[in-house]
Amino acid sequence: MARSVADAMTRRVVYLPEDTSLDEAAQAMRDQGIGDVVVTHGPTMAGIVTDRDIVIRAVAEHLPPETTRLGDIATRELIMVEQSATVDEAVTAMRNRGVRRLLVCDADRNVVGILSLSDVALLSASAAA
Repeated sequence: MARSVADAMTRRVVYLPEDTSLDEAAQAMRDQGIGDVVVTHGPTMAGIVTDRDIVIRAVAEHLPPETTRLGDIATRELIMVEQSATVDEAVTAMRNRGVRRLLVCDADRNVVGILSLSDVALLSASAAA
């Protein structure tokens, strides 16, 4: 039987305003032990930024982390999968869209978690043990 996304996802979602500096966001990621934050514009989700985005889109481009804002480097296209979807369906969606993370929503499209490739790998590792 295929495992559901709800079995593998990380339930903690951290939201930060788009005007948050990259150094503040990196510190929040470190402190929370996470690799991504959802970027907000007021009450609306406006994008997502990963630790990899900070490195590739900011540090490698010599953008100053103290003054560069999340909104400057955020991925604006938010891709969601329902928590009832199978992990295989989610991995296929990641592959087709070229992303490593998906927002996970419930049937009412409320965000309830994030699924990353590392979450999938951990699920696979625990199944093999």
